[in-house]
Amino acid sequence: MTVNPYPLHPECPDLRRLADNPAEALLRAEADIVAAENAAEADRYRRLEELEEAQRDGRGVTRRTFVAGAAATATALATAQFVSASASFAATRTGTLIHVFLYGGLDGLSLVAPADDPVLTRVRPDLLLGDDSLPLGRGFKLTSAFAPLEQWLKDGRLGFVPAVSDPRLSRSHFQAADACNLGGLPGETGGRGWLDSLVDALGKGTAFRSVGIGSTLPRSLVGVNGALSLNSVGDLRLNGDEKYRAATEKAIRGLFTGINHPVEEAVVEGMGALATAQRLAAKPYQAAAGVRYEGVGHAFQQLAQLIKGGANVRVATVGMGGYDTHENQGTRDGGQLWRRLNELASAMAAFFTDLGDRAADVTIMVSSEFGRRVASNQGGTDHGHGGVVTILSGRKLAGSLLGAWRGLNDLDSGDVPEYNNMFNVYGSVAQGRFGLTTAQVDKVFPRQKFTPMKLYA
Repeated sequence: MTVNPYPLHPECPDLRRLADNPAEALLRAEADIVAAENAAEADRYRRLEELEEAQRDGRGVTRRTFVAGAAATATALATAQFVSASASFAATRTGTLIHVFLYGGLDGLSLVAPADDPVLTRVRPDLLLGDDSLPLGRGFKLTSAFAPLEQWLKDGRLGFVPAVSDPRLSRSHFQAADACNLGGLPGETGGRGWLDSLVDALGKGTAFRSVGIGSTLPRSLVGVNGALSLNSVGDLRLNGDEKYRAATEKAIRGLFTGINHPVEEAVVEGMGALATAQRLAAKPYQAAAGVRYEGVGHAFQQLAQLIKGGANVRVATVGMGGYDTHENQGTRDGGQLWRRLNELASAMAAFFTDLGDRAADVTIMVSSEFGRRVASNQGGTDHGHGGVVTILSGRKLAGSLLGAWRGLNDLDSGDVPEYNNMFNVYGSVAQGRFGLTTAQVDKVFPRQKFTPMKLYA
């Protein structure tokens, strides 16, 4: 037998009628009171209008025409709020940017590497990419783990930026991941995530304009724009007893609509998000023919459901762990890192296949907090710098190997040197996806003088 830990007072039968728990009952009771007060006030004005109908002043203005004018103004304001929340994308940036963050520090040289490089042959003979690797431009090759994306590589929509880092990144997982997600150090950004700052440049939108797939909101989305964090579309629902949910939603709308307060817009967006999630979750999601989501692919499935369902996602995040490969790393089928990369590539391929024509408006950017040491430690690699950023885009890229590359003859204390600044890469991916100006991207990274890179064709 379940006992309500917060029973209603026995002398409050009306509240018991409204709901079984006090929170929902009091909320709905308050909404009923407000609705009754509003109705009484409207009736009072109606009777005053009838009495004063014939009492025009020298300018011919009556209380009725005054009240009607005020009502029209209020209606226009309310309508503008709803339009800004639901239809603003007609006048703002279009498309979706998904940032996939690989926690642990990806060994970029096990993803893409210069072919037959003498430095790699000497210092990491056990971690060289195999003969089954895929050819890339500029004398590089790509791990066979990314074979599921080979068609997008041939189409010019899959590319890699090597030697990516920033002077602010240390070899600490926590510090480096924090800086990557914030777009700088906490003191430089005020603790605000770079994707949340990016949303400022994209204009208003629905509550789904920024979404983090997972149980906690990533640092990149923390800020002022109200990002959603969810494990699945069906998880987004109003708390409380299901049998009272519709009445509770109605009460919330009644209390927070037409109040001329900033909280109104947040409530309108939130309730809109609930309605969208309920609509999408009402029937099982049906992916495109032949598409199967596994592992991290389930996170991509949630995004596919939102994008195909018209939720107007603008920025989103997916996190994936398991990249801190100090041992048993491997570069071929069966190796720990190979399996993780293959799972990621399979998920991205399923996602773009599932989106179909909608993939033209989507870009995925994959990065990690840092790279690894160039030399192996007899089976794995230790923390380093100079990682790789992967770009899969519906828009054609400028090449399969992007950015600067000046070789491995002059290492940075045993690490891949920084030939491409991380935040220039982040900013250039966003700039090309959304058509932003350089000045707009500059504001996303407060202490970084943004220098655009040619990433798109």
